[in-house]
Amino acid sequence: MPNSKYSQFAAAAAIYAGFAVYLYQPYFRHFKLLEYLFAINSCLAALGCFTLSRLWIRGFFASLFAGAIYGFGPFVLSLTNYHPAVGFLAAAVAWLFCPAAFIARTKRYYLASLFAVIPFLTIILFFTLFAHIRFFPMALQERLYLVDLTGLLFPLIAINRSSTLIGFYHIPLAALILGFFVLFYKRQFSLITIFTIGTILAVCNSFLNVSPLMWIAIPVLCCSVLIGEGISHLTSAGFSDRKPILFTTIVMGIFAIVALLLATKYFQTFAGLTNKYAMLFVEAAKLYIFSAVSIAIIYFVARAKLQIYSLRLTVLCLAISIDIFFSSRFIIDKIF
Repeated sequence: MPNSKYSQFAAAAAIYAGFAVYLYQPYFRHFKLLEYLFAINSCLAALGCFTLSRLWIRGFFASLFAGAIYGFGPFVLSLTNYHPAVGFLAAAVAWLFCPAAFIARTKRYYLASLFAVIPFLTIILFFTLFAHIRFFPMALQERLYLVDLTGLLFPLIAINRSSTLIGFYHIPLAALILGFFVLFYKRQFSLITIFTIGTILAVCNSFLNVSPLMWIAIPVLCCSVLIGEGISHLTSAGFSDRKPILFTTIVMGIFAIVALLLATKYFQTFAGLTNKYAMLFVEAAKLYIFSAVSIAIIYFVARAKLQIYSLRLTVLCLAISIDIFFSSRFIIDKIF
């Protein structure tokens, strides 16, 4: 079993490294030495989330995608707009939660709570030390605005308006919805508490020289783990799980309709000045429709009381992989 864990970690590291090269390689010739850290940070963040999620989730592929959603998701990729040290801190946050998650498995919850404070203290210490030398890798006055919330559903549109993205890709949102169902069903209050504290800090003003945007790393990390949980649940869901799956399918369909309505609105502007936004909403609608169809397939399989694990896994892996490849490529091209 230990050898299996090491081989899975090595496989995940190789996949993440290959994907990082795919994303950043077109821009390597323009990079200065320090900018190569952007690719390394994404790999480290993905591996950190993968390692963390393995303490919560059984399936290798579920953890693999959880790591990819964090390390190569809209938030971490958008951190390339700042100093590479900021991306390294986001990667470190994932690794620093691992001891607390490991200790929690031994049911020593008070000790785990103490270790869960370390990532929060690390963020404060990071900005305090940089402020001491009068260097600010991320502006302290930057904060979340209402317009930034569009990134929750439409990250490809938000990248044109905001330097920091707070959302996820389209198809993984379905897994995130299922992940929240599982979270409240299992009453995993520790994750709920960490997510809540991180979210509150992210929407507050700067204090202790910490940029509010940096706190977003914590709820995004929690949601990435929940996406892995949702993927794992979808691949093994039974007949009793059909209602949450159907609900998720309907929500994905609603998102697709909203995207199409917004596309229609932008297409109707004078002289086609906003056609590029309209086309992005159309692409988002396609991905949401793809998501709805994929989850609907799993719903009917569960409703028929069939397991067919390989079919479910294939459908999910294909759908999420297409979304990640298309969306991450678009974001990186926009940034560089």
